[in-house]
Amino acid sequence: MIKKITFLFIISLLFSCKTEIPKASVSPVDKKAIIDSTVTAFQKTLLEQQIDSVFKKYKFNGSVAVFKDSLQLYRKENGYSDFKNKTAIDNSTVFAIGSVSKQFTAVLILLQMEQGKLNVTDKASKYLKEFRTKEYENITIHQLLNHTSGLNTFGGKLMFKSGTDFFYSNDGFNALGKIVEAVTGKSFNEDVQELFKKAGMKSSSTGTVFEGKNFASAYLGNEKNAQIVPNMPQRLGGKDIGTPAGGILSTIDDLHIWNNALYGGKILKPETLKLFVSKSAERHHAILGKMGYGYGIMINIGKPESYFHSGYVKGSPSLNIYYPQTKTSVIILSNIADEEKGKSLTFRPHVEVEKITDNLENVLQLLKSGHSLSLHSSIKVESE
Repeated sequence: MIKKITFLFIISLLFSCKTEIPKASVSPVDKKAIIDSTVTAFQKTLLEQQIDSVFKKYKFNGSVAVFKDSLQLYRKENGYSDFKNKTAIDNSTVFAIGSVSKQFTAVLILLQMEQGKLNVTDKASKYLKEFRTKEYENITIHQLLNHTSGLNTFGGKLMFKSGTDFFYSNDGFNALGKIVEAVTGKSFNEDVQELFKKAGMKSSSTGTVFEGKNFASAYLGNEKNAQIVPNMPQRLGGKDIGTPAGGILSTIDDLHIWNNALYGGKILKPETLKLFVSKSAERHHAILGKMGYGYGIMINIGKPESYFHSGYVKGSPSLNIYYPQTKTSVIILSNIADEEKGKSLTFRPHVEVEKITDNLENVLQLLKSGHSLSLHSSIKVESE
C-alpha cells in the first residue's frame, strides 16, 4: 500500500509541476499551490494509514495529533479517560504530561533573564539558601537547566563535579521552580498560569490546582485490568515528582498552541529562544537513544531537525515533538501504562509514531531541496 501511495504521490506531483494551462484560460496556474495541496493530501493519507496501524497494533489508549502550523494533518482519540465509567477520550481530555512540563519551567527562568532579574550563569545559591553548602555552592542555573549539575536527589551527594557530565534530575528542575518563585515573589502555580495565558493556552493547569472535569485518570495495567493511580492529579505536586519537574496537565490543542507560540517567537526573544534550543549537553535516553539536550528540551542529533521531550508519571506516557523546518507539531498523550512489561513497551507506540513523522519530515526536506525525482527510492515511511 505504501508503494502505491508513494507512486501516486510522485506521479501527481510531477504532473502538477509540468501541467500547462490551455491558452484559452484566463488565469495562470499557481503551480506552488498545486504542489502544496498535493503534498498535504499525501501527508494526510500517509499519516492516517500509518498512525492508525499503530493504534490498532497496540490498542493504543490515548490521543495523537499532527499539525503543520495551524493545519491539522492527523488526529485520533481512542479509549477511555475513565475506565470505570467508560468515559471516552475526546478533544477536551486533559492529560498529565510528566516531564514535558520541564520546558515550561525552563522558559519561566529565561523570561526572568530577559527582564534582567537573573542570569543563567548565576549560582543557584544566590537565590536558594539550600544551595549554600560546600557540596552545592558552585551549581549554576545553566547546569540545572541542562542536567549537568550532578544533582540527583536534593540533599544527597552529587553524582559528579558540576558541569562535567549529564544526569537527569527532577530535583534540579524543582529547584529551578523555587528560583522562579524567589525572583517573581509569586507561587510557581501563578507564574506558570500566567505563561499559559501569554501563550494562549486555555485548558492547561498544574495538578495541585486543577478544578476541571475532563482529566484523564491515570491507570496501570491494560484495558482489561486497569488499576487507577490514586490521588491524581494532586500527587504530581508532591516531593516525589514536583510541579516544575513533571506536574503540568494539558491537552492536545494546548500543546499545539504552545509549540506554535514558543517556536514562533511569541514567548521568548529570538536570541533567548536560540539559547533554549542550543545543545549544551548530551543525553543517552534509555528508550529514545542518543540526543542533544538544551534547556528542558531534547534536540535530535542528525536529521530531521526536531525539538522534543518525553514525559512519564505513573500511568501517563507522553511525547511532544516540534519540527522547525516545517513548523510541524506531533503530540502523543496517553493515560495507561503496563509497567510490569517495562517502559520500553509502554513507549513503543510513541517511538513508532516518531519514526513515521521523522521519515516523513526527511522526505519533505528532500522535496524542499528540489530532489523530487529521487523520491521513489528515498521514501520509506513504514512503522516497525
